[in-house]
Amino acid sequence: MTKINENLDPAAALAGERVLITGSSGFIGTHLTKRLAERGVTVLGVDLKPPRERLPGVTYVTGDVRELSQLQLPKADRIFNLAAVHTTPGHPDHEYYDTNVNGALEVVRLAERDGVRHVVFTSSISVYGPSEDRKTETSDPAPVSAYGKSKLMAEKIHEGWLRNGEGRSLTVVRPAVVFGAGEGGNFTRMATLLKRGVFVFPGRRDTIKSCIYVEDLIDLVLAAAASEPNHVVFNGSYPECPTLETIVVTLQERFFPKAKLIDVPLGVVMAAAKGLSTLNGLGVGVHPDRVTKLVRSTHVFPEWAVENQMFADRSFTRGVERWSTATGQTFV
Repeated sequence: MTKINENLDPAAALAGERVLITGSSGFIGTHLTKRLAERGVTVLGVDLKPPRERLPGVTYVTGDVRELSQLQLPKADRIFNLAAVHTTPGHPDHEYYDTNVNGALEVVRLAERDGVRHVVFTSSISVYGPSEDRKTETSDPAPVSAYGKSKLMAEKIHEGWLRNGEGRSLTVVRPAVVFGAGEGGNFTRMATLLKRGVFVFPGRRDTIKSCIYVEDLIDLVLAAAASEPNHVVFNGSYPECPTLETIVVTLQERFFPKAKLIDVPLGVVMAAAKGLSTLNGLGVGVHPDRVTKLVRSTHVFPEWAVENQMFADRSFTRGVERWSTATGQTFV
């Protein structure tokens, strides 16, 4: 078993290195960029979108992960490959493969060319496919979506790079639902609905939704990248694996006590979602595909992190409290 020393700061251990982050303007990329820059790491951020905030010590490059070879980039000591097309719904199938697979190919080509020895790749729990059964890192991947399939293909591309050279290390994280400041996804929508005074459970409350606060995810990523094995694949989630009811009730009791919780048959909610989707969900992103995700469990257990005693002071409830503090209880 790999021993992780929680008294050490793996981000600070990278001080003095040059780190390339693809997808640096995304939700997780923004938090990772800020964490590393604050620890004295020289960060080169590559993204098609402008950064959410410009930080000292960070060089921002507007560029496409699929075209890294066409960019004039200084050599990096390590690469964090976070760039991806991931929003569902939102893209035709071919776009997931185009960016996620071709982007992986470009990253490993760049690593090969510049002699980069350390790569971190952000995959997804979508590689397991939908299931009510608990999944761990040893579970067989069975993706059904274009996004999940493209992420599994990208994992294989990174693994090929690892096998083809000595002294290389690869860290692959498969995040569950990640929440935190700037997320703008399912957790933000839940908080928005509760803030408005009501949350509707679509047919069931016991859907398991593995999740993790973004700063805790970054802790796990950096610790895994600093660990002894040269190849680590791990699930980025809390071991509690909370249900939808636990998540919503936690938010309600702690921050929105006046909000009402209502149970409505799934068919009724889906019909309403189809109507609201034409109106952009009245500002809360209601869409039939998102309703389907709410009633489909993502039961993913972080076996690697538990075995390495990574959750002594990390929990779902504490993550929600940190999210509240970081956003001044706005949850945006």
